Amino acid sequence: MSEIEGQCLCGAIRFRLSGGLRNVVVCHCSQCRRWHGHVGAYTRVAKVDLKVEGDVAWFRSSELARRGFCRGCGSSLFWERLGTDMVSVAAGSLDEPTGLRTTLQIFAEDAGDYYEIDDRISVRPPRSAGA
Repeated sequence: MSEIEGQCLCGAIRFRLSGGLRNVVVCHCSQCRRWHGHVGAYTRVAKVDLKVEGDVAWFRSSELARRGFCRGCGSSLFWERLGTDMVSVAAGSLDEPTGLRTTLQIFAEDAGDYYEIDDRISVRPPRSAGA
């Protein structure tokens, strides 16, 4: 795969992704909706295949994860599950063409009441208690 580049809205943070990227997953959880102002849409890459120029600020959004953003313009750029070697990258921050497709929706049971789930995209079933 060739490299894909991206940036925040003001351009203070630029990044390059190489290696294998996952297709885009749309997250309907309340944290993603608040963070993005709507659903979150992310690809994912190994941390070693992400090269960042600029100073990413990080917000610890839960016990399991943190979110990376630009201090200048506030663009939400990254989601990282702590203790893993992968990082999710906001699909809207990528320069086109990406060659990616949206293939999955998660936390659809948490979707906002102001929009409909896209039936053309697979939905992962809700996680059961203790899963």
